[in-house]
Amino acid sequence: VANIEKALAKVPGVISANVNLASEKATVEYLRGEASMADFRRAVEGAGYSIRAEVGAEGIAEPDVVMAATRREIRTLKTKLIFAGSIGLFMLLIAVSEFSGGWSWLPPFFSNHYLLWALATPVQFWAGWQFYQGTWGALKHKTANMFTLIAVGTSAAYFYSVAAILFPGFFAAGGREANVYFDTAAIIIALILLGRFLEARAKGQTSEAIKKLIGMQAKTARVVRQGQELDIPIEEVVVGDIIIVRPGEKVPVDGIVKEGRSSIDESMITGESMPVEKGAGDEVIGATINKTGSFRFETTKVGKDTALAQIIKLVEEAQGSKAPIQRLADIISAYFVPAVIVVATMTFILWYFWGPAPALTFALLNFVAVLIIACPCALGLATPTAIMVGTGKGAENGVLIRSGEALETAHKIGAIILDKTGTLTQGRPVVTDVVAAPGFKEVELLMVAASAERGSEHPLGEAIVNSAKEKNLPLVDATEFNAIPGHGIEARINGQKVLLGNLKLMQDRGLSLDGLEEKATRLSNEGKTPMFLNIDGRAAGIIAVADTLKPNSKEAVRELHRLGLEVVMLTGDNQRTAEAIAKQVGIDRALAEVLP
Repeated sequence: VANIEKALAKVPGVISANVNLASEKATVEYLRGEASMADFRRAVEGAGYSIRAEVGAEGIAEPDVVMAATRREIRTLKTKLIFAGSIGLFMLLIAVSEFSGGWSWLPPFFSNHYLLWALATPVQFWAGWQFYQGTWGALKHKTANMFTLIAVGTSAAYFYSVAAILFPGFFAAGGREANVYFDTAAIIIALILLGRFLEARAKGQTSEAIKKLIGMQAKTARVVRQGQELDIPIEEVVVGDIIIVRPGEKVPVDGIVKEGRSSIDESMITGESMPVEKGAGDEVIGATINKTGSFRFETTKVGKDTALAQIIKLVEEAQGSKAPIQRLADIISAYFVPAVIVVATMTFILWYFWGPAPALTFALLNFVAVLIIACPCALGLATPTAIMVGTGKGAENGVLIRSGEALETAHKIGAIILDKTGTLTQGRPVVTDVVAAPGFKEVELLMVAASAERGSEHPLGEAIVNSAKEKNLPLVDATEFNAIPGHGIEARINGQKVLLGNLKLMQDRGLSLDGLEEKATRLSNEGKTPMFLNIDGRAAGIIAVADTLKPNSKEAVRELHRLGLEVVMLTGDNQRTAEAIAKQVGIDRALAEVLP
């Protein structure tokens, strides 16, 4: 980390450079025109590393580019791991056979040290070549890193073994046995490669969280240019474009409605459990889903400026951020490696001059042991890997973590803020109450309402249809179906004219409610959405729908209170619904109608 940061910082025009070892990303702040990507590439390669993918300042990292590079790395590491591991285990098997009383159960050919030398060489200089590259890059900057420990340690074991094969007389003259330790070098390289393979695979899985967020975006947009409707890639949309959105489609980018009305599912952005009615002058957010009507809107934000892009950027910055303890670990690592090399050298000297015979063998083995055991892989990787995997897993589950520092200071939390939709509640509306007016039955109301809503794409209508199906009620086909955006629906069922919708729809049609207003108010106060049903001009009853609580929500809030935390609910839903849900689960405070 320190080597790359120093190399990048030396590039003329660079203000600051921050490198995250776990996510393998470098963030460089520089003066435009005074430095270029080519300069950064030369600096990184000069430090003994390579750039897999370049991401400019104009937008979000392209997930396919990053994932492709990660997959290539995983394939390469897997190949080298299998190769080094197989040869290392084979050599270990030979060593065990030798120490257990000879080579009796292995063919004599395998006792040939030249064979072991031939097998160990590609492991040392092909599978382990990356360690030499890292060491050379560090030496050019007059420093050392954890690759230095691995390269020096395994090279010592390898070249000692080569010397034992080529000059056995030298060892015999000193009263020492010419043992070889090719297996030690191969096993160490295989174990280090195993760790790097598991690390790379974890990073690949974490990157999927970012890819899922980016996958929420629409791929194309229907724009109006020179009086014609054109389907164009989302990347070609510009601010000021007029875009048409039809029912069931995603809103491509952020903008303001110019014409038409519809209801839009904004739950993935705001947490609003019910679709939000939109009309002229209202803002729409990219990646949200249009449920009912068609509308036209003017683009106000595209690319990296959209709300979803900002959320993705937040997750990426959190994964690449450094916690205070990680910055401390980076500083320690810079001094730790040279100190270990000094200690290992002293160990060799002590064992060589004052150790038991064969002194050289014991001195070398202990020298290698100190270098390998002290390898600061955990010191350099533990914190950034935890931050990267934690923030990625959080994003996958809808939890955005601002930074690594936020994770580190989490133990000081005194209050916790919970989202409502999908966190405390199920995240989907269901029928909770059916209130029948005099002369009507509840089953009849549900059957008529579900039959009318079969042609609707609105989540409230889907909830009514699902409730009727769960009760195995017979449904009939509706005729003269008409969706009234922002109000409800009308249809004809078995010759009867059916109207289902909100209070405003009934008032606009001048229909009597026969005293159902009071019951509707009570249901609203409980956080439910009441819909009035009118059949042939008569008030038939009310069907209430709500996003119900998860079974474990109350217990979770009680546990948080037991830990001494204040619990606050934050939601894009309306104040009445928020207060009702908060009361049900025992939450201290509810903040409603807020945006991300």
